[in-house]
Amino acid sequence: MSLRNFIIKSVLLRKKRKWNKRLQGSIPTVEAMRKRFDDMTARFEMPEGISIKKLNVEGIETEWMIPPDAHANEIIFYLHGGGYCMGDINNYRAFVAKLALESGSKVMIINYSLAPEKPYPAALEDSLKIYQWLNENGYRSVSIVLAGDSAGGGLVLSTMLAARDRGIVLPAGAVLLSPLTDLACTGDSFYENDKKDPVLSANIVAEIGKWYAGDIPLDDPRISPLYADYTHIPPMLIQVGTSEILLNDSTRLASRAKDAGVEVEIDVWQGQMHVWQMLWKELPEAEKAIEKIGSFTRQRFGQGRILYHEV
Repeated sequence: MSLRNFIIKSVLLRKKRKWNKRLQGSIPTVEAMRKRFDDMTARFEMPEGISIKKLNVEGIETEWMIPPDAHANEIIFYLHGGGYCMGDINNYRAFVAKLALESGSKVMIINYSLAPEKPYPAALEDSLKIYQWLNENGYRSVSIVLAGDSAGGGLVLSTMLAARDRGIVLPAGAVLLSPLTDLACTGDSFYENDKKDPVLSANIVAEIGKWYAGDIPLDDPRISPLYADYTHIPPMLIQVGTSEILLNDSTRLASRAKDAGVEVEIDVWQGQMHVWQMLWKELPEAEKAIEKIGSFTRQRFGQGRILYHEV
């Protein structure tokens, strides 16, 4: 772990403790959490060399990050994090632009429906609608990679599982950054790592999961994809840090998917925090992780080019 990483983690841990002390055990309002999320991501700067295209797709806001020389028919469909109740295109624009540059492909991000105003299945139906729209508008499934972080990673999994169960053709692969896969919060790391996770607080994550679930049991595989059957799901790249409360959400997912015959590559990064990849301008570890994502996505897209002789 780099010195810069240690310093940033220490600063974030102090801010988290101050925030939790002010809350005195209570759960903040969704408005307060959204404002805090906005404040945390406001300083992120766009990389150079990206063209942006805005498009409303059947009532859903989308934004496309297009790097120079991007392949015309390859795209990463990105689902942002935020516990299913926070986050939007503005929070993630700089990060997904960096992914576009590193992968050499277009990246699309959407504003999907958020809880508690719109609990499950609203977000899932939004992501499925966009995925089907891509398939119907020039993007073969072998040229689409789904990607997401935290709750967005969980939503990527739910989208693929629902697509499979509905007979919809599946994407080329999936990239999952510290995915939230278990709203029942049963992993050992969920509480054991609470004091060293500088980003997430166990009690808050446990509560906002209920906002998304509504009346559905928290261990239902529709909202907690850890418990799903992964038969026929495409290859995955999972990245997670050892300082996260969601560490076991990733390690258990990888084990379960591998048992179902899925090709899984899991990178467990020593000392890393939740979705450290977003700090690519500050952390060398973030740059390395994004390089790995770029390599994985290019490999998956390459399989599609070979299949359709589009080299």
